[in-house]
Amino acid sequence: MTKEQALDSFWQSFGIDAYDESSVPQGTQFPYITYSVATDSLSTYGTALNASIWCHSTSWETATLLSNLVSERIGYHGKVLPYGGGYLWIKRRSPFAQRMSDPEDDLIRRIVLNIEAEYLSEN
Repeated sequence: MTKEQALDSFWQSFGIDAYDESSVPQGTQFPYITYSVATDSLSTYGTALNASIWCHSTSWETATLLSNLVSERIGYHGKVLPYGGGYLWIKRRSPFAQRMSDPEDDLIRRIVLNIEAEYLSEN
């Protein structure tokens, strides 16, 4: 498994579709997650990443429940996932979750998640 595949498997684990933010298919059904992809190797600093939970509703309930699920899964000490040659350590950053509006559709409920990834490998 590559670094990118480990990151994808994390976001796919929440029971809804998840996509690299640069490759969301046309006609994707709500709810879904988009996430940024950036990789590194063992370094002093983590890599700042983000993800968005997208829902289409009059309520924030589904988006908030998904955001809380992601937070719980990461936990206080982070979530560690193995990949070929190393480990991906996902942690929450502050602020972790922020609600966003969409000027083109007032029924879009988007929560942006702020995370940090440490790639614990030589390469």
